[in-house]
Amino acid sequence: MGFYDHHIMPRVVDFACSLKPISYQRRLVVPQAQGVVLEIGIGSGLNLAFYDPSKVKKIIGVDPDDQMWARSERRRSLSPIPIERIGLSGEEIPLEKNTADTVLVTYTLCTIPNAVGALKEMRRVLKPGGTLVFSEHGEAPEAHIRKWQDRIEPYWKKIAGGCHPGRPIPKFLSEGGWSVTRMDQGYIPGPKPLTYNYWGTAEKA
Repeated sequence: MGFYDHHIMPRVVDFACSLKPISYQRRLVVPQAQGVVLEIGIGSGLNLAFYDPSKVKKIIGVDPDDQMWARSERRRSLSPIPIERIGLSGEEIPLEKNTADTVLVTYTLCTIPNAVGALKEMRRVLKPGGTLVFSEHGEAPEAHIRKWQDRIEPYWKKIAGGCHPGRPIPKFLSEGGWSVTRMDQGYIPGPKPLTYNYWGTAEKA
């Protein structure tokens, strides 16, 4: 890991993912989580302030990045909810099947190398009747914006921890074995190649 990846990139990602438009999206979806929650890509803990402590029993966070986890220390200390970290990737979740009542994934599918594989793992560990809650940026509907997403991807990945700006989120959900129960989509404030968002809920197909 180079100097940028070790020292600079965690600060850049934490700052970008805590901007007001993204925080607003977190505020929309995170309070829907309940029971035992598996949060994929817990990172620096940007979702923690938005959980409803009266509904959530425990948070199990998946994240391989020690630097991002270290940045979550203060946010974890302010949360009344028990938090456990599993320091591995989303493609291999070391939990028994039917463990979680809710799986939460926000602004994370863009960085997981095998996003569909990770979604299948999320499906495996979710209890029957449980809910996947998501908010992700991804593929824009307009062809000229998608061209810009393709153009900037090689450079943006280096700056933003492997982020793919134009992933087809609905397609990935379907291929991962999920049936969308509600989904909103649209641009949030910011550069259009980076700000087309999909958010909602899904259940096991």
